[in-house]
Amino acid sequence: MDTRAELGEFLRSRRALVRPEDLGLRTYGGRRRVPGLRREELAQLAGVSAGYYTRLEQGQSPNASDAVLDAVARVLRLDDAERAHLYVLARPKPKARRRPARPEQVRPGVRVMIESFGDVPALVMGRFADFLGWNPMAHALLAGHLDFGAPDRPADRPNFARMVFLDPHIRELYADWPAKARSTVADLRLIAGNHPEDPGLTGLVGELTVRSPEFAGLWAAHTVGDCGTQARVYRHPLVGEMSLTAEFMTLPNDDGQRVAVFNAEPGSPSEAALHLLADLTTALRETHRPAP
Repeated sequence: MDTRAELGEFLRSRRALVRPEDLGLRTYGGRRRVPGLRREELAQLAGVSAGYYTRLEQGQSPNASDAVLDAVARVLRLDDAERAHLYVLARPKPKARRRPARPEQVRPGVRVMIESFGDVPALVMGRFADFLGWNPMAHALLAGHLDFGAPDRPADRPNFARMVFLDPHIRELYADWPAKARSTVADLRLIAGNHPEDPGLTGLVGELTVRSPEFAGLWAAHTVGDCGTQARVYRHPLVGEMSLTAEFMTLPNDDGQRVAVFNAEPGSPSEAALHLLADLTTALRETHRPAP
């Protein structure tokens, strides 16, 4: 992925979302050739020359100051995630010497941690949303139709972004699948800004663009955002509908790996459904436990 091209496309997509009248600009009622702000209008509001902003949008100003980037972000009304993405794209890191890719691994301590959650679903995802490990409850919640040991096999690890768009089970699991799809692409776009030249990520985006028109449309919108704390309704095939909040925590020493933990409101029907899923999961594991 070309960082300069990504910067231009990102800025143009954000300009298209800002109405001139919302910023006090007069449009005189005429038909505009472009949606949203023109380059000249954005430059004026940001306090830079039109030529300088044009060079910035074309990726030709790698030394843009904090003041300029903050001014552009302010005019475009970027949120914190979008502002961080702008900085990453406007100031690309020098190309690092490429090393042979090694399969991601989960530290033993992290694996023990997610297993210790017991009846609470917990999992760890890699920097590009590969499932690296899950406890039995997370497996039962999201991927009971897949082999429990799949995350331990780098060659065929499940990838959450791929599952959201290509796995019918996931599409049926989320009551508001379109919202989950938008969130997934926004998160992947944010990740891509930090890893513009990774062949694995480029391959994943290319595959999803070809195989899923829905992904292609969302990717072209250049929306960015992190997962953060999410409350979603799940329609589980075994226990029915339940509302769960997912907390995502980035592991500081593990190159972008994240732990996700799913909880229901105490005393709610969703908590009862989660307890039922735990009972069913335990019974199923006992059934398949090898005889002594």
